[in-house]
Amino acid sequence: MSTTSIPAGRARVKTRVSFDRFRAWLVAYATDPSARLWLVIQFAILHAVIWTLILINLKAAQDVHMDVAEAWGWGQKFLWGYGKHPPLSGWIAGLWFRVFPATDWATYALAMATVSVGMVICWLAAMRVVDPRRAFLVVVMVALYPIFNFKGFKYNPDLLQLVTLPLVVLAYLDAFERRSWQSGIWLGLAGALALMTKYWVLTMIGAIGLAALIHPERTRFLLSPAPWAAIATMIVAMIPHIVWLANSNFVPLTYAGDTYSIEDAGLVHQLVVGYVLHNAALLALPVALAALAMALVPPWWRLLLRAPARIVTRAWARGANPGVDVSQALNVWIIQLIVAAGPPIGALAFSIYMKTDWGISLFFLVPLALVAIPTLRLQSAVLFNITAIWLVLSIATLVASPWIAAREMAANADNTATYGARSELARELTQSWHSRFASRWAIVAGTMESIQPMVFYSPDHPVAFIPNEAWSSGLSSLDDVKTYGFIGVFDPTDGRLPAFEKWVSEIAPNAERVVMTTRRFTHGKAGPAMTWNVYIAPPAK
Repeated sequence: MSTTSIPAGRARVKTRVSFDRFRAWLVAYATDPSARLWLVIQFAILHAVIWTLILINLKAAQDVHMDVAEAWGWGQKFLWGYGKHPPLSGWIAGLWFRVFPATDWATYALAMATVSVGMVICWLAAMRVVDPRRAFLVVVMVALYPIFNFKGFKYNPDLLQLVTLPLVVLAYLDAFERRSWQSGIWLGLAGALALMTKYWVLTMIGAIGLAALIHPERTRFLLSPAPWAAIATMIVAMIPHIVWLANSNFVPLTYAGDTYSIEDAGLVHQLVVGYVLHNAALLALPVALAALAMALVPPWWRLLLRAPARIVTRAWARGANPGVDVSQALNVWIIQLIVAAGPPIGALAFSIYMKTDWGISLFFLVPLALVAIPTLRLQSAVLFNITAIWLVLSIATLVASPWIAAREMAANADNTATYGARSELARELTQSWHSRFASRWAIVAGTMESIQPMVFYSPDHPVAFIPNEAWSSGLSSLDDVKTYGFIGVFDPTDGRLPAFEKWVSEIAPNAERVVMTTRRFTHGKAGPAMTWNVYIAPPAK
């Protein structure tokens, strides 16, 4: 019996040939008009599957975020608004969970499906500005942006903007190019859809309006039917929600004013600095990895840019630049600059609370803005390198995710906000209600932090009722509370407890008061114990 060995040099040659073939295949599919969209869709699906599995492992010892549970609750009834926010995120959650069960993995799948749809739309927008090679680089950079992977674990209106805002930009770029009333209608519908996600999108809509006014070709656009058809369409499409706003006494605006207005100028400054640094750090990752992908192509210095001050003027003088539509690129640069600088400046000027999560939706154009720089030279090997970096990092994170989760839990063993056993409490309370009243548990009362997990995890899925708040979701009423009874759940360390107990005494003076403690065990490891004040008010006879 004889054995044949392959020389090391020949093996390296075969490996190199395989890499070269895959690189050629990738570039061919990324640029082929009949295949490139399907390639991007496949990439987005693979991204969604891998990162859903990662999140399932990373969050195994945690309950879903309260925002996710809240969206699930909204989706049980299709309204034109839900107190704090417009309705689109609730509608989508409602449709999603008509198909999937109310389980943790389904929420992570929803979050990853959301960002993956956003990735495809980002590619479609990029195709309006740059050539297919650059557009594929954009979509992989977006996939490496932490908001589109591990930071995007919670489905809520902020995350949904990663679909609706790219759609608005795509519709604007189309309308700016075609300048027809049909493209204007599409832009108006996209704007209405974005506004039905969260009013924060007015920052992007305003930036698009300013870009249309600043752009050198503004006259041709503004004299076309496109912008006026867009405005009219958006107003008409928003009428049902505007009617709801009026009927609800503009409660979302009350919520925003009560929650995000700050008088402490020092705190405002601190929050704005944190917002800027947080988002800059998140953006640094995809930009650095794209730079690494380019640096791996020798000689890397040929990819360096010429004098930035001459980029636009030279490209404009030459006319159409190979690989970049400079006119559309200018739109992207203006929009991204406005939405990057405008909110922090506005927060400082008007003393507004600045949440870092608000930046989630405002920086998806950064990869396109960079890739659209005309003097950037993009070789085919860069596409292979950036895709390989994405794949290696994703698979490595998937393999390491159980270890990462165990390390995080060990380091935060007493963190009840993250590892508290709210799902266990929901199931125990459901059993207690059934044993007492032999009926469905219909209403849970308390703070959002305490009761939204009850809504999601209880087999009865009770409706949330938050006393002493002006911005009711509209899913339940005080009459419902009195008719069906309720279980109140409150953290005894919460400073709002006296006000809640006063409310219980007025609404249900005979409510039973008990104290319950829960703890979760994950892979044999105990999470922190949580103690709850529980108030059980029977249904009306």
